[in-house]
Amino acid sequence: MTTAPIPHLHQGDLPDGLDLGPSVAIDSETMGLRPERDRLCLVQLSAGDGTVHLVQFRKGAYDAPNLKALLTDPAVLKIFHYARFDVAIFQHYLGVTTAPIYCTKIASKLVRTFTDRHGLKNLCQDLLGVDISKQQQSSDWGAEELTRDQLIYAATDVLHLHKIKEILDGRLAREERTGVAQACFDYLPTRAWLDRHGYEEHDVLDH
Repeated sequence: MTTAPIPHLHQGDLPDGLDLGPSVAIDSETMGLRPERDRLCLVQLSAGDGTVHLVQFRKGAYDAPNLKALLTDPAVLKIFHYARFDVAIFQHYLGVTTAPIYCTKIASKLVRTFTDRHGLKNLCQDLLGVDISKQQQSSDWGAEELTRDQLIYAATDVLHLHKIKEILDGRLAREERTGVAQACFDYLPTRAWLDRHGYEEHDVLDH
């Protein structure tokens, strides 16, 4: 099992002048799975270099100009696992449309059609031979002080996304599905908007 280093914890926003490079792995922790009810508590970010930055939010305090600038920077690729949820959360609480996006879950579903195992834990095991713990997944992320285990868990969720992307990119190219993957990624902000406006269980393309 891999253990992430203790990340850099910031309150309310990323520090001024922090450069995370041309691609950033991002995840979020919330109080639950409904953006209109369950507030954003934490955002995790990594440049893929083994270092992780965490931004902790207090209830109702979502100014975060540096983080918002990063999420909307067209020159920085944002790498997620299940971007659909994180993008919706950022729309709701930060008021920004995240782009450009890469989603490792979508990429996995497009090229690993021989399995239904597309969770982050599965991808770390199957592609990297790394076992990550999901024990803290359902803990209280709204706590005033996060525990060491919570911080390490949060950091681990973005630590391997660059390497997973690299492997999946190779398979997308091999199967000639890079273009369709990009089309799916480009659609994600619209899909997130639909989720937030009552269409999460409905396909608007249905008859």
